[in-house]
Amino acid sequence: MSKALREEGSAKAAPYRPVNVSGRDYEIDRRPDGTIYMRSPHKLGSYPVKITERLEYWAKETPERTFMAQRGEDGEWRRVSYVDALRTARSIGQWLLSRNLSADKPLAILSGNSLEHALMGLAANYVGIPYVPISPAYSLISEDFGKLRHIFKLLTPGLVFAQDGKQFGRAIETIVPADMEIVVAKNPPANRVTSLFEAIAGMEPTAAVDEAHDRIGPDTVTKILFTSGSTGLPKGVINTQRMWCSNQEMIAAQLRFFRDEPPVIVDWSPWHHTAGGNHNVGFIIYNGGTLYIDEGKPLPGQIETTVKNLREIACNWYFTVPKGFEALIPFFRKDAELRKVFFSKLKVLWFAGAALSQSTFDEMQELAEQTIGERVMFLTGLGATETAPMAIGRMWMSKDSTNMGLPAPGVELKLVPNGGKLEARLKGPNITPGYWRQPDLTAKAFDEEGFYKLGDALKFEDPNDPSLGLLFDGRVAEDFKLSSGTWVSVGPLRARLIGQFEPLARDVVIGGADQEEIAVLIFPVIDACRALAPELTKASPEKVVVHPVVLAAFRDKLNAFAKTSTGGSNRVCRAILLAEPPSLDAGEMTDKGSINQRAVLERRKAEVADLYAAQPSDRVIQIDRKK
Repeated sequence: MSKALREEGSAKAAPYRPVNVSGRDYEIDRRPDGTIYMRSPHKLGSYPVKITERLEYWAKETPERTFMAQRGEDGEWRRVSYVDALRTARSIGQWLLSRNLSADKPLAILSGNSLEHALMGLAANYVGIPYVPISPAYSLISEDFGKLRHIFKLLTPGLVFAQDGKQFGRAIETIVPADMEIVVAKNPPANRVTSLFEAIAGMEPTAAVDEAHDRIGPDTVTKILFTSGSTGLPKGVINTQRMWCSNQEMIAAQLRFFRDEPPVIVDWSPWHHTAGGNHNVGFIIYNGGTLYIDEGKPLPGQIETTVKNLREIACNWYFTVPKGFEALIPFFRKDAELRKVFFSKLKVLWFAGAALSQSTFDEMQELAEQTIGERVMFLTGLGATETAPMAIGRMWMSKDSTNMGLPAPGVELKLVPNGGKLEARLKGPNITPGYWRQPDLTAKAFDEEGFYKLGDALKFEDPNDPSLGLLFDGRVAEDFKLSSGTWVSVGPLRARLIGQFEPLARDVVIGGADQEEIAVLIFPVIDACRALAPELTKASPEKVVVHPVVLAAFRDKLNAFAKTSTGGSNRVCRAILLAEPPSLDAGEMTDKGSINQRAVLERRKAEVADLYAAQPSDRVIQIDRKK
């Protein structure tokens, strides 16, 4: 156990900075068949019919407060106030109505986060037209545009917005119908019917805008968010006004300090994902906060942009993925002024997307204590695109970073026994009505009681004390049985393996269904592997992954892992290093960088066959089986 957790509650531990968040209240109903129902005892508060009611409220109450800001080409912050955001949304809404857009002809947005993107989305919301933010990776990284083509066929959009017509030119030329109008902020594509954002933002709204706004109800579709495709082609998740508004009230009921202290955030998380576009943008609008668009990423060469922003803007809530915190720590260590600004107003650190390592938790708390004499709450939650997304939240410190917390007010959690685990299902006003134009997938997503099947397994941190919360226990669809009948829980095993192979491995794919033992495919960090031997400095990936020094390093780590294993369910016996990274176009990787385990195993059949061959090749790393 870490020093930070050993000293929890002791005189030596620095106190946590005070913050008003919800507690650990719950109601539980256990059924004879093992099914468990959980909910919050607190009734969900009232919430608006449409999210733009909150925009109107803040435009009246705090008209000059910055709603969003983004750096311009000169490096200075371009700011949009609440009153300007409302005015511009109404102006663009007038123009959108003139284009006869509808649920059958929505607005498609190809580009990433920007002020113009935000205002286009708000305008569509204001007049009741669905909009669809699409992952830029499908336009900029994909070679065959397969997922973008699938999305356009499913959507039949009536208008496309792209921040930069030149940057997205290849995707527009290949996928967007020649007669479809394009809106761009700059660089209009040649030979296309194009309008400039600046021009449409100056339209004079008429009574038609107010009439359209009045027609919006709880079931009006606000946006369609496409899943990342981790289990196949992306599915269009319908997001309604009821979903978004109720979920924001759930978040406000948990992060209570937002009601008294509007959130100020520096945020990079993409708006085509529910975490960035619904959770974060939503609580800014709902609580009258300010969002500084961070064009950095938690990656080498891009994290520096985030650091520059954090030197200037003091957040009271900060979110990134665990790798993002890891990337920031070296800058925090050496820059006292950066630490001073970062921790000055911070009330909550938030992580999601993966388990937070104990070393990252410890060092962030040590840095906070060193800087402000207090620790800062490290919180998280669990949800999905289909849940808007908040469904379960942890509003207290836990000794286990996989602790997701308890159901939010208004959400009912159903835990169903499934293969030795408890499969999570959810019901509430924040749950999607289904998938856009895919009724077959919608029917499969819900059980006989109308609960959405989340696909995640959960377990109690302490079965005798549910108030301690629920731990993430892997994805149900990824788990499998060995030939012995032993279940392998892929999620927890994968997380342990990635930690074991650090810093040499980026990700692992676990195989072994109907086999006698577990074997893995490893996506190595090629540069880290090159550093193991001087002769590898300029070697190709194909040569790196079969070099004896590299194989020996991984063999040592695999043997060390085997010594900690408790049985066949978590004992990994063989491995292969893959020279080719996961392919977005082949469905092996999502636009978030997540690995589709099944797709990798299917596409790399030759490597899997080698792993389980009676006489495997020299590239197969095997544990020492000597007793």
